[in-house]
Amino acid sequence: MIAVVLTIVFFTACTENDSRIVLPHLPESAVNFIVANDLGRNGYYQQKPIAQLMGYTAEHIDIAMIAAAGDIHHFEGVASVADPLWMTNYELIYDHPELMIEWNAICGNHEYRGNTQAILDYSHISRRWNVPQRYYTQVLQSDDGVSCRLLFIDTTPLIDKYRNDSITYPDAHKQDDNAQLRWIDSTLAHAAEKWKIVIGHHPAYAYTKKEDAERADIQARLSPILEKHKVNIYFCGHIHNFQHIRLDSSSVNYVVNSAGSLSRPAKETEGTLFCSGDPGFTLCSIDATAIRFFFINHKGEIVYSYTIPQ
Repeated sequence: MIAVVLTIVFFTACTENDSRIVLPHLPESAVNFIVANDLGRNGYYQQKPIAQLMGYTAEHIDIAMIAAAGDIHHFEGVASVADPLWMTNYELIYDHPELMIEWNAICGNHEYRGNTQAILDYSHISRRWNVPQRYYTQVLQSDDGVSCRLLFIDTTPLIDKYRNDSITYPDAHKQDDNAQLRWIDSTLAHAAEKWKIVIGHHPAYAYTKKEDAERADIQARLSPILEKHKVNIYFCGHIHNFQHIRLDSSSVNYVVNSAGSLSRPAKETEGTLFCSGDPGFTLCSIDATAIRFFFINHKGEIVYSYTIPQ
């Protein structure tokens, strides 16, 4: 009992004063969601304070859901739905009442180090955890009747580095990558919604010290589909910093959401509109006139905002 009490006290420790956060004024008709990824640090490396900032945001802005874009569990994924990491990485961290909403999650490369089926099966354990398939789609609708098609995709099996390493990533090569790409193409082709957003874990275009082959595989396999169907935003994570990339030859906004815990430095590359090494999360807002997104850092500061008009 003593250990349980100490754990609860630790994970409910207060963060910095949330009252100084200045949140954006959004259209009342908008539908809003938060993008969060690269989280699982057992509350350390600013994970808990950032989680509380997410809760504060959801307390003052109506949030429809959390898009959890992979790597919820560093470093070796989870072993099962009963793994204690579900408590120390997730349940006891994102404990704000306003975060008891739907979390639409996908696997990142760190989930692929463990039992990926447990990521799906936890949907039967937690009422807020929603992973119906390894890749799936959802529609959000604003109060003014405008809808947005979101695709949550599984990028690890699209990258040869992971498929070829069956020791470290035992489930990656078992996935039918071509079937997923055909599904993405078909789903976007039949999407009648005004806005289209795709959410994956790995970036296509961004500054990173990670292997060039990772981005090259995503560029070759996924980007042509995004470009073909004029996707408005491709949200991703993986490289632990904020980046907004817009190539001259592309209509797609490639948006990298920073880590919700330990971040890494960022610098400009081809097409960079903004970059920052701060940790944090992204607030996205959609209505009839625009998609707006805001990078919010660990101090509660909006370090960048961008509007995609109709």
